[in-house]
Amino acid sequence: MTQEADIILAADADGVSTDPSRERPDRDDHSGATRVRHAVLIWLCVATTVAYIDRGCLSVAEKSIRADLGLSESQMGLVMSAFFLAYALFQMPAARLDRAWGSRRALPVFSAVWSLATGLCGFANGLVLLLAARFSMGAAEAGVFPSSTGVLSRWYPASRRASVSGILAGFMGVGGAVGAALSGFILVYVSWRWMFFLYAVPGMIWALGFALWFRNTPGEHAAVDEAERSLIAEGATRRDGPGDGPIAWRTLMTNRSVIGLALQQFFRAAAAIFYLSWFPTYLRETRGVGVWEAGLLTSLPHWTTMLGCLAGGWLSDRALAKTGSLRLARQGVAAASMFLATILIGLAYPIADARLAVLILSLGAFSAALAGPCAYALTMDLGGRDTPQVFGIMNTAGAVGSILFPILVPRLVQLTGSWDAVLAFFAAIHIVAGACWLIFDADRDTI
Repeated sequence: MTQEADIILAADADGVSTDPSRERPDRDDHSGATRVRHAVLIWLCVATTVAYIDRGCLSVAEKSIRADLGLSESQMGLVMSAFFLAYALFQMPAARLDRAWGSRRALPVFSAVWSLATGLCGFANGLVLLLAARFSMGAAEAGVFPSSTGVLSRWYPASRRASVSGILAGFMGVGGAVGAALSGFILVYVSWRWMFFLYAVPGMIWALGFALWFRNTPGEHAAVDEAERSLIAEGATRRDGPGDGPIAWRTLMTNRSVIGLALQQFFRAAAAIFYLSWFPTYLRETRGVGVWEAGLLTSLPHWTTMLGCLAGGWLSDRALAKTGSLRLARQGVAAASMFLATILIGLAYPIADARLAVLILSLGAFSAALAGPCAYALTMDLGGRDTPQVFGIMNTAGAVGSILFPILVPRLVQLTGSWDAVLAFFAAIHIVAGACWLIFDADRDTI
């Protein structure tokens, strides 16, 4: 199987031919193996895009919602925080549900619930209902990535885990960027209530289609041939097998590798949320740009983050193929990327020109994003059949970091009277995240 063939992202795996010599749309022409795994990845990328569109549309309509419902800015802040609070609280319960139900049942349920919650936002007549809807949405979306990483660990060979993780993570940026533009366009023609109603539909359609088409393992899917099953099994370890049962949560949470993954995610997510929270305000107050330009400049780090996810996955898998070492290919790439991001942030600090400063910061965002696929892949490499639980622990830590950093920023500004301390703190977080990658050895430590 060539690397070029393995990143094909188009497949039609619905039909099963009884004639092996007949050319089929779900067959990989480069190896003779079917390519149903690529269709699985497409399904997951679509779910990621829809999830990020649904979670981000509130911020676009925030001013209109606040005016119509008579809410204060502080109350809308609570509404925005409700999603992330639930997202942090339900990571591990969602992973446990995925383990009990299987991804074929769990992912459609998650999608259906967050879609219903999105539609419920359109019926909000005050703070309570809006809070409940956003909290429910966060709880349901908490299961998307623990389940998705578990699916990828079963449907892709170990040598491709970082690459497909990078593709999946890249579609977070696609969903955020597309959602912001699409929501603005929709709000020109319909009210914010109808925007939420419209956004409830794609996730429901996805849930139905995925439940009918998907199977939990390649061996259960009728369109997967023996060649593809063998390809997927390459590099599998004992922990990738069915096993006797899940590892106890206490054992997982005291494991050195899991602690290292959780700590790096805490600091890395805290750093990444800066671009989604205070970055526009930082540009306006330190670089003197207007509202429109601040919004335009803010979009650039999101696009470079998407590219960084794709590049990081490719780079990590290439390093693994060359060295055979998880410590070098996953931890080494990730740690180096975080330290490089720190340097780039430092270079941007003295630059007065807003566009040049944002360009360098965006390169820093690209560098930091290289670490994302490494983290996703390691949850599969080390977690095996317990990948959803390991990822759930890691992502819970990330969600907590995402909640705390936006709270600390205004306090730092208030204490120091300047945004300089914020940028220094922002750079320091990247250093700490890089150091966290070095506290365990993926080649020797096991879960």
